[in-house]
Amino acid sequence: MTEIRPLAPADRDAWLPLWRGYIEFYESQVSDEQSALTWNRLLDPQFPIHGAVAVDDTGRAVGFVHWLTHAATWSPAPYVYLEDLFVAPDTRGTGAGRALIAHVTEWARAHDAAKVYWLTQETNTTARTLYDRVATHTGFVHYEIGLGR
Repeated sequence: MTEIRPLAPADRDAWLPLWRGYIEFYESQVSDEQSALTWNRLLDPQFPIHGAVAVDDTGRAVGFVHWLTHAATWSPAPYVYLEDLFVAPDTRGTGAGRALIAHVTEWARAHDAAKVYWLTQETNTTARTLYDRVATHTGFVHYEIGLGR
């Protein structure tokens, strides 16, 4: 059975390879400095980004989730943006991804948020199979303008 718990300082060495696997999955690059900054932000209670880790029966970290809250123009309650979700390839289909999403959803309810939402690539069919079971596809299309930072 998968246990979901908040990230702790001792999780860094287990989180980092999962983080790198996540970045690689999206065929992207993040500097070591940015990875360190992300880790520090996740552990800083004054910073509005949160994280949790999925741990299997052997105590091995098999996935993570990161999320943040923000004010909303359509709701008096904040929204929760699930920014990063990753499960190690050898443990996909075990319920870890579902448990990580449920963890964020429970956190959002406890913090009186109006909704939890996230994005994924259209071609991420494995994840979308899960997402279609636990959430509603809204039909929105994502656009962005990179600012070179």
